[in-house]
Amino acid sequence: MTGNDESKSKDDTVRSKDDLIRWLKERRITEVEVMVTDMAGIARGKIVPTQKFISGLNERTLRLPESIFGQTVTGDFIDSPVLPDTEPDCVLDPDPSTVRIVPWYEEPTAQIICNANYRDGSPVQVAPRNVLRRVLALYEAKGWQPVVAPEVEFFLADKNIDPDYPLQPPIGTNGRRENARQSYGIDAVNEFDPIFEDMYDFCEMQDLDIDTLIHESGAAQVEINFDHGDPLLIADQAFLFKRTMRQAAMKHGVYATFMAKPYEGEPGSAMHIHQSLVDVDTGENLFATKQGRDTKLFLSYIAGLQKYLGDAMALIAPNVNSYRRIVRDLAAPINTHWGHENRTVGLRVPESKRAARRIENRVPGADCNPYLAFAASLACGYIGMEAGLIPTKEMKGNAYESKRHALPRHLLDALENLRTASELKEVLGSDFVSVYLAVKHTEHEAYQQVISAWEREHLLLNV
Repeated sequence: MTGNDESKSKDDTVRSKDDLIRWLKERRITEVEVMVTDMAGIARGKIVPTQKFISGLNERTLRLPESIFGQTVTGDFIDSPVLPDTEPDCVLDPDPSTVRIVPWYEEPTAQIICNANYRDGSPVQVAPRNVLRRVLALYEAKGWQPVVAPEVEFFLADKNIDPDYPLQPPIGTNGRRENARQSYGIDAVNEFDPIFEDMYDFCEMQDLDIDTLIHESGAAQVEINFDHGDPLLIADQAFLFKRTMRQAAMKHGVYATFMAKPYEGEPGSAMHIHQSLVDVDTGENLFATKQGRDTKLFLSYIAGLQKYLGDAMALIAPNVNSYRRIVRDLAAPINTHWGHENRTVGLRVPESKRAARRIENRVPGADCNPYLAFAASLACGYIGMEAGLIPTKEMKGNAYESKRHALPRHLLDALENLRTASELKEVLGSDFVSVYLAVKHTEHEAYQQVISAWEREHLLLNV
């Protein structure tokens, strides 16, 4: 295994501040990366010497400007009445259970995910991790425990120094580029085995519970499945996995990209989210009866996804590039049909035993922030269950052939849907939605300033 085996002790459980300090000292950690995610899912924070981190932990002096949650993917900042112009600090309160070794550094370095709070301990409502925690609190009040398991797709690509040039698949161990589609190909995925060996080593050192690795349908496209678990824990892992995969690939001179549609002529990359619901007291799956049939609660959850996913689209397809994936004939859902064992629908019910009854939301793209994607999907289902909604008739045939394109086709349409979605805003938090909309509109305005190769090719001398 890559790295220092002493990075793990017999009991790695870190629950408290004292546990965290002991953990850092036992591993002789010299620096700590203190992190939160912004709206795009980018790690923002600071790198702190360990002694200063411990001091800041005790005195709550680990801080960042609250305005980072109004920072766009291009590095610009928004104007919003929710975020004061004076850019006050918020406190970063580390979650001890999230501390991990950073496996790709030579010096013993730790990373830890924080909750963004105010000085009085109340949560910063616009922070993505807090948005998910807000939704999970609604479930907790009902005695419900949601369980999720994401499947994350991504592409490998040669280093692309000039963004004006299209991506190319990397050269595998056989010395050739992969240009044909190799769905589920064992030998094809083994072409990049050195990268994935490092990925698995890095993930093991960080206790990231990844499961299956498969070759997806695109050239040099791969999917990683996660074990199921608590949504906050799994969102933390998905966030860390993206960073880990990029570093493992970069070690071999290759890019790993989670763009929804990085290659022309290839399918896009999704983050399918499997979701189930457990009774906290009994531990039973609330989505299946004792006879193994779908419960009314399950059907209402599906109906909530059907009714509100269009409003939540800006959270699960957050970029202009996201909508290049949501098109007919590219193996991506274009509507919110549902069905048992039907991969053409947006909402699939996999064949399973009663304890594993779940719905797979196939709409989110790999480019989404996992905290916000989980929050959005769970919010839609929660509203559906609360209202006792009834889903449409199950789709038995090929949903790709349906003429109904029920999802927004452009980012601006999705943002307008979210702006007017009063029930969804109440669950997610109106301040968060306000800031998120401002961030995404600012990004779209920046995108509008860019002239594409297509425009130069077809409009320059023809119009």
